[in-house]
This record gives sequence, C-alpha cells and structure tokens, in this order.
Amino acid sequence: MIAQGTQDYTENELSKIVLLSAINVHRNLGPGLLESAYQKCLSYELSKEGLNVESEKPLPLVYEDVHLEAGYRVDLLINKKVIVEVKSVDTLGDIHLAQVITYLKLSGCKLGLLINFNSVLLKDGFRRVVNNL
Repeated sequence: MIAQGTQDYTENELSKIVLLSAINVHRNLGPGLLESAYQKCLSYELSKEGLNVESEKPLPLVYEDVHLEAGYRVDLLINKKVIVEVKSVDTLGDIHLAQVITYLKLSGCKLGLLINFNSVLLKDGFRRVVNNL
C-alpha cells in the first residue's frame, strides 16, 4: 500500500501514487484493451490506496456568470486536486494534450496526468501537464 489514511497529499505525491498504480494495472492487463477497462481498474487501484476517486466527474463550462453543462467529463479526479485522463490509442496527439489543458483550466486544478495504456512501456504513454494558473 502506498497511501496511508486520509492525509492531505500534494499534487506531486498524488502523481507518484497514480503512476505506480497505473504501472500495476498495465503490468496486469497489458496494452490493447478499451479505455473504460483501464479507467475502472485504475479507479479501483487508487481507491484501494485510500484516495478519493471521482470517475466521469462532470465539469461545467463557466462563461461569464453562466454555468453551462457542455458534456465535459473528467475520467478521474483524484482528491479534488489531480485530473487523470485515460487513453488507449496508438500514440498521444496534440488534441489529447489540449483536452487535459482545457480540463485543468475549467477545473482550477494544477496538475493533469495523461496516461496512454496502449503503450508497450507505460512510461512512454505517461505525460504530466501543469496548469500555470
């Protein structure tokens, strides 16, 4: 077990826990499955670590004083601090990075993790994205 109790983790500490948990999921499942399978397994692993995991968290778009439900959903929101976007694609593209940047801006979170489980080595499919508020 990595996480202990209900400690208030920093974004960097959460990032490490997410990465280690993602490696565990990838090691057990390998590449080639649907995003939803990896997302559910990663959510399960992070919950086992005692983290607060919200799956498919709706993210409203705020324009001036209007809150719009535009259909944005964060794959995983960890401890209300870190956004995790799960992919299972041949290669990560600029559009995937743009998606995480948008989610960071809309949520006010500082750190997003983009994880492509369709990589032979998970380290090749892992990107940290920082929101420089």
